[in-house]
Amino acid sequence: QVQLVESGGGLVQAGGSLRLSCAASGRTFSSYAMGWFRQAPGKEREFVGGISWSGGNSYYADSVKGRFTISRDNAKNTVYLQMNSLKPEDTAVYYCAADIMGLGPEMGDYWGQGTQVTVSS
Repeated sequence: QVQLVESGGGLVQAGGSLRLSCAASGRTFSSYAMGWFRQAPGKEREFVGGISWSGGNSYYADSVKGRFTISRDNAKNTVYLQMNSLKPEDTAVYYCAADIMGLGPEMGDYWGQGTQVTVSS
């Protein structure tokens, strides 16, 4: 079992930055690929990006590529989502997910509860 808790969401102006954190419980965190998803009101959940268990590989949706960066600290059981140059369309609830097998839009053995990010224009 892995429990995930996101933090760091909030209200920011367009062009600003936020860093989300996802803290995981359990001693096997380093075995899991980690991903970030988001869901805006009235829209389907969207894969934002993910990082391999070692941190050696990361992938991003085209909509965030070049603006968002995912990193992880396996010693701290935490994965991060650094969001720069935020746009109003980035407004959503952001979720982190863990997966023992896959890294991509279909991943998600375990989910956090989400954290709200609101970008004002």
